[in-house]
Amino acid sequence: MQLRQTIDKVLANILVIIMSVMTLNVLWQVASRYILGSPSPFTDELARYLMIWIGILGAAYVSGRNMHVAIDVLPQRFSPVVQKRLMLVVRLLIILFCMLAMVIGGSRLVYITYVLGQNSPALQVPLAVVYAVIPISGLLIIFYKTSDILKK
Repeated sequence: MQLRQTIDKVLANILVIIMSVMTLNVLWQVASRYILGSPSPFTDELARYLMIWIGILGAAYVSGRNMHVAIDVLPQRFSPVVQKRLMLVVRLLIILFCMLAMVIGGSRLVYITYVLGQNSPALQVPLAVVYAVIPISGLLIIFYKTSDILKK
């Protein structure tokens, strides 16, 4: 579990850095707009992309900490043995979804935007970099759920 703890720490630190940069970016946006009278052209786009990264990476982090939203009315009605089996099925479905939608689908999205050479309008950052968070987060969730299955 040392690897999981290391990934948790690295991911938490990345999320703190992204949130800090986003906060400074929005502060600069407000200052440039209302104090300097000339809004910065890149701040809106940067805030949007940072919000995407923090949302998707945050979902992976929360999934790893098992703090995600869950409806637990049905499992509570079953015996502990059935609850464990149900949790196994749920984790396997999460792994399947992440593999198909986030890793495979996200990788295809990254590849297509890279091949097409799409860049963001203001920052001129390749959109493949922005979308790369989707397969990365999918792999992290798969790692966490596989670790949960092997742990129990």
